[in-house]
Amino acid sequence: MTGAPEIALSVTRREGTGRPVLFLHGLASRARLDWPAAEWDPVLADRPAVRVDLPAHGDSPAVGALSTSGVVDLLAQAVVTACAGEEIDVVGYSLGARLAWALAGHPGLSVRRVVLGGLSPMEPFALVDVPAARAALAGGPAPADPITGMILGMVTLPGNRPEALFDLIEGLASEPFDPAVGAPAQPVLLVGGADDPMAQGVDALAAAVADSRVMRVPGDHLAALHAPEFRAAVAEFLAGD
Repeated sequence: MTGAPEIALSVTRREGTGRPVLFLHGLASRARLDWPAAEWDPVLADRPAVRVDLPAHGDSPAVGALSTSGVVDLLAQAVVTACAGEEIDVVGYSLGARLAWALAGHPGLSVRRVVLGGLSPMEPFALVDVPAARAALAGGPAPADPITGMILGMVTLPGNRPEALFDLIEGLASEPFDPAVGAPAQPVLLVGGADDPMAQGVDALAAAVADSRVMRVPGDHLAALHAPEFRAAVAEFLAGD
């Protein structure tokens, strides 16, 4: 694995039997918030659950403006450490889904199935005015751009590290998400909230994946993540051969 610094991400593994399931959370969140055990342990039955805090999130260290490929390499290192060569399934949401798209094809991993929730076919971070956001953090005016203002609101929620998160956003934007490149070869379930504008392009994403299915669940971007219909769809999909 190349491109990743020698940094250890925060990883927890709930032991069990069978194929581990890797969970990747969204921007400005952390593993235990997006994938609470009370919701997801019943879905997995006795399968191992591997939860990772993304760089600059939760208990994981900041990595500066690391590119998307570098972040994916860093995640792969964490998975290899936690899973010791086991074949895994991957469930990602929002930013976690964007990273799961690339992680599925990483040469250091064996991935069987992939669930991508709340994924946009566009690259939102390229639209973020990072200098304006940093100026606002320093006490300046609020950003005029609504997308930048939305991201600023997310990264300044209690418990987050805004400067480190904007470094991460800069790095990810330097290597934008492109659905035409590196589509997963595995079976993929794409899930979008019925009221989530970010996920309205899931059908276009499905067209880029050879073996895919699309499901809509109730809710906006946040509510869809915690919808019981989402968990049921994941359980059914991961139970397949």
